[in-house]
Amino acid sequence: MARIVVIGAGMGAMTAAARLAVAGHRVVVYERGGTYGGALGGVERDGFAFDTGPGLLQLPAVYRDLFVKTGKEPLEKCVELSQVEPAVRHVFADGTTADLPNASRAGVGTALDAALGAGAGAHWSAFMNRAREAWDRTRRPLLEEPLWPNWEVLAAREPYPAVPHKRLLRRERRAATLGEIGELELGGDPRLVALLEQFALAHGLDPRTTPASAAVLPYMEQTFGVWSVRGGLRALARAVYERCLARRVEFVFDTAVARVVEKDGRAAGVELADGTVEDADFVVAGVAPTALAGLLPGGAPRAAEDVPARSGTASRLTVLLALSGARPQGTPHRTVVHTADRQDELDRLFGERRGLPASPTVTVLRPDDEGLTPDAAHEAVTLTVTVPAGLEVTAADVDRVIARAETAVPDLRDRLLWHEVRTPADIAEATGADGGAVPAPALAAADGALLHPSNSTRLPGLFAVGGWSHPGGGLPHAGMSGTLVAGLIVEGPEFRGSQ
Repeated sequence: MARIVVIGAGMGAMTAAARLAVAGHRVVVYERGGTYGGALGGVERDGFAFDTGPGLLQLPAVYRDLFVKTGKEPLEKCVELSQVEPAVRHVFADGTTADLPNASRAGVGTALDAALGAGAGAHWSAFMNRAREAWDRTRRPLLEEPLWPNWEVLAAREPYPAVPHKRLLRRERRAATLGEIGELELGGDPRLVALLEQFALAHGLDPRTTPASAAVLPYMEQTFGVWSVRGGLRALARAVYERCLARRVEFVFDTAVARVVEKDGRAAGVELADGTVEDADFVVAGVAPTALAGLLPGGAPRAAEDVPARSGTASRLTVLLALSGARPQGTPHRTVVHTADRQDELDRLFGERRGLPASPTVTVLRPDDEGLTPDAAHEAVTLTVTVPAGLEVTAADVDRVIARAETAVPDLRDRLLWHEVRTPADIAEATGADGGAVPAPALAAADGALLHPSNSTRLPGLFAVGGWSHPGGGLPHAGMSGTLVAGLIVEGPEFRGSQ
């Protein structure tokens, strides 16, 4: 039995802790904050409850597997999951709306034909067939296996199939980015382009430079569906925490780790902020890259041949709204209100004129969950906007976001009791990420720009877990990173991932 110290109590870290404890190891988690969950934070006030991180769950199979492998109670015995129907309502710049069904690619095509006109569904369906090829080519190396030592193969090879297009009399052109897929393969409909690019924007990615391999993002959602958790995703974090406790994982909150102790060329424990040294056979770090580098005397912990650690450029602005009045019958759980000025939005998010766009794309979550409100005569609404990391949010910015949300909630101003705001600075405080940056999922191609460093590090006995390590950001990916780290510790370097 090994003694293992885990730094941080995020979802990836807790996943690793539970799996390691079941394997017979003694696991202690040190968390500098006062609670668990990492990015899955929550706010409770006046009988209202809100998630401050993700609001919907993709690929619940990741957490189903965790609960099956760590105990007799399945996930559904611990939290109540529901498929969201429709999966999303899109409100496009011209006022057109489209309600897309959950986990039904054929249904999405039919809905797009009805909303956008005949042919729209065919264009989208043909794109999704190509996206499936990219998914099939990258699923295992990007999600289920430790990062390949020859990761350059993933960086150089574009898994999205080539579709040649002649441009007048010029040479053939093939889509290399998500933006070019929209331009070349979606029939010139700006609404389909907006639908596609929203999947990049939601992860803080610029569709103009994001590789075509990002086609896997809409494929995952529309193939495997999106799910809500009764009580919010904070309830999922609580369930994972309680599973850790049931497997005798020890948690020590409000306790910062000052450095990783190195002895005889390997990680041998941690030194806490008060100077106490805790010995360990392995150390698992679920912290942002700069935080991890600061824990090591030599700085960055990666191997020379590994993917370099990267800092993100995008963050999120979240506005929590407490409303009087009941949620209207038939209200979609999620509505995406698209920008009226695509170029301005992209320039403001990723160009030199950093700031909140004049007309930002806003995601509006209106869960049908009375456990999130004082009673059925109130509604809890969450607005989310992608913003540049480090953005100093003003009251005018917040007011602009609320104004945009009125498209989805027409009577919002009259019903508003109060609102709270979570800014990039709040994310930075909660996670330690520079500027409150939010990590994107790992993607192939683009010379490795969207790969994340491996879970193993140059220091034997030290492993990295969570969104800033392989396979990157996102709630399912965090769980996968915990699975990979546990496998590498239990089975050693020969571990090749789940079967």
